[in-house]
Order: sequence, then structure tokens, then C-alpha cells
Amino acid sequence: MHKRFREGWYVLHVRSRCEKKVEAALRMASVDAYLPLAKRVKRWSDRRKETYEPLFRSYVFVYIHQPSEFSKAKWTEGVCDFIQFGNRYARVKDEEIQNIKILMSSGLDNIYAEGYLPKTGETYSIKEGPLQGLECEIVKARNEQKIIVRVRSIHLNITASLPAGSLQRTRGRHGM
Repeated sequence: MHKRFREGWYVLHVRSRCEKKVEAALRMASVDAYLPLAKRVKRWSDRRKETYEPLFRSYVFVYIHQPSEFSKAKWTEGVCDFIQFGNRYARVKDEEIQNIKILMSSGLDNIYAEGYLPKTGETYSIKEGPLQGLECEIVKARNEQKIIVRVRSIHLNITASLPAGSLQRTRGRHGM
């Protein structure tokens, strides 16, 4: 850890398919953890089943209040390490976590995280519905309106489909 501690949201890289267990263990150790879960419908030839899977595979967000919580989080079973860019730990802004929470509580289906940053698109603000006030980048695909909410600090995006007419343009291209 760096000599200058900064309270905030950090990102843990965890073993594959251990996200839920790690989040539960962190909470038991009194570390604030957040694991966004997206609803998925699994289909077989004879049945369907709703499940909840991590939006960001192998990632769990932790809010570190004091330096001692770094150790608690890092040495939790299933944790590989904190995500770093260069010699700095990846931090996520409070606003980005709030945007993720708004998306996850919206009830929208088809929410996915993507690991690339689109180079084109326009920036919009959603003017009605459960995501009102959220800024997003728009992608047109198969006559559906899809939004992309960027989580810049960890270089990922969240994609969701929206009903037509719920968007209002705020800025030009590459505005986010």
C-alpha cells in the first residue's frame, strides 16, 4: 500500500466463480463489499431458470475506510490481489458505483459488462423511467436502443436496452 492512504472504493481481483463467496467473507470480516449481480435466464430444452451472476466477472468492489482494511481484504480466501494500474491501486469514483447501483436496481434486463471503450457515439441523459438522470453513450443495434455506461476507472462498460423515447441529448460525440 502507498504511504498516502485514500479512503474510497477499490477493486479486488478474485478467483473465477468465487465472487459471491468472497463478498460474503468480506462482509463477515466487516469490510464494505459490493458485488453487482445481473439476472440471467438459463434455458434448457425442458425448462428455464433465473440466476444471478456477477456483472463483472472476477471483480468485487470494496470500500476501504482505513489502511488496516487493505490487509483484511487482500488476505480473504479467494482474493488474488487488488487491481493496479502501474504502481497505483485502481480506485472507483463514488459516482461510478452509484451509477452501477442505479442500473442494477432499475429492473432492466440484458445488462452486461463489456471490456472495451467504444470510439464513437453520442452522449445522452435519460429523461424518464427508473434510470432518469443517468448519462450514457448510445449504440444502435437491431432497432433497439442500447446504452453504455462507462466505468472509466476500471476500463469497463455496462450495456442495457432502453425503451424508445426515454433519451435526451446532452452533448456531442465523445462527450463522456
